[in-house]
Amino acid sequence: MKEPCYISATGLVTPLGFSVQDNFNSLLENTSALTLYENKAISETPFYAALLSEEKINLNFQQLGNPSSYTKLEKMMLLSMAQTIAATEIPISEKTALVVATTKGNVDALDTGNPFEKSRAYLPTLAKKLADFYNVKTEPIIVSNACVSGILAVAVAKRMILNGLYDNAIVVAGDLVTKFTLSGFQSFNALSNVPCKPYSKYRKGITLGEAAASVFISKEKPANNAVEIIGEASCNDANHISGPSRTGEGLYKSIAAALQEAKVEATEIDFISAHGTATVYNDEMESIAFTRQHMQHIPLHSLKGVFGHTLGASGLLETVIGLEMMKYNTMLPSFGFDELGVSKPLHILQQKEHKKIDILLKTASGFGGCNTAVLFKKVS
Repeated sequence: MKEPCYISATGLVTPLGFSVQDNFNSLLENTSALTLYENKAISETPFYAALLSEEKINLNFQQLGNPSSYTKLEKMMLLSMAQTIAATEIPISEKTALVVATTKGNVDALDTGNPFEKSRAYLPTLAKKLADFYNVKTEPIIVSNACVSGILAVAVAKRMILNGLYDNAIVVAGDLVTKFTLSGFQSFNALSNVPCKPYSKYRKGITLGEAAASVFISKEKPANNAVEIIGEASCNDANHISGPSRTGEGLYKSIAAALQEAKVEATEIDFISAHGTATVYNDEMESIAFTRQHMQHIPLHSLKGVFGHTLGASGLLETVIGLEMMKYNTMLPSFGFDELGVSKPLHILQQKEHKKIDILLKTASGFGGCNTAVLFKKVS
């Protein structure tokens, strides 16, 4: 029988707040961070996004160090890690791993006029900055696998701990909205000109966002609100550089393998925190994959209508919110949803519901055909 692995602490930095509780309270009040911006430094045309104020970041970061010494993303990730480290009773040791998840990291360091050296754009440089700040002695592990990065990092940390390579791990994920990322999605005609509407008949594409999230993973069971990682899997459908499998094959197989490891049936899942990017093909693919797994009756949401698509941070950000839902037995709705726009009859939650959540499924999919599924279980 394999040893259990738990999440014992979390941290969040988003436009809705600089703590997990602030973010969850905003969600309970149906608050969305999506706003229309006019910023010529990022885009020639107005765009919807969920952006963090660097002024607010600096104000909060002053308690940790000199804001001018760190990039915007580094400060976001360090602030999130501070919450997680403070919340766990387990000290950082010689056997603590640092797993850093991001898609583009400090890509803005390459912009003309950026005050930081261009080498700051290298992902190992970002990871080392984070490790050095909190005196993590082990070599940081980087997970950069498109938009599954944040949740995949949880699976990577869990596997390394259960294989005896580390005693515990800090997992941190973050990404920014930059000219580079925005123009990339604009080139695909994938950006919505209104706040995104996951699974809606009237969806027009994604809305980007920026955030940082972190969790602490260990074999030691926390005293309160213990949540175990009971199963995880990743599968690449190798369909297209940006388009998902039309049959949902990669996501279907990821969920199947995660269920097999967890030794639970699909009917035992209480809630699905889905990817839901509000693009035509992603949402349709998910509906097919979930239906193939006979999950069409399980309550489901996407949080992209609140935080936007935070790329490599999204899977971890949405996991942290999912853990809060389990803690408070509260199912949050899928923000922006109105009329079903996928071919399969999913149970997309439209209103907040107070129901027990013992088992949560978190899924994510990304460019290059990557898919990840992780199952979490509340334990007493």
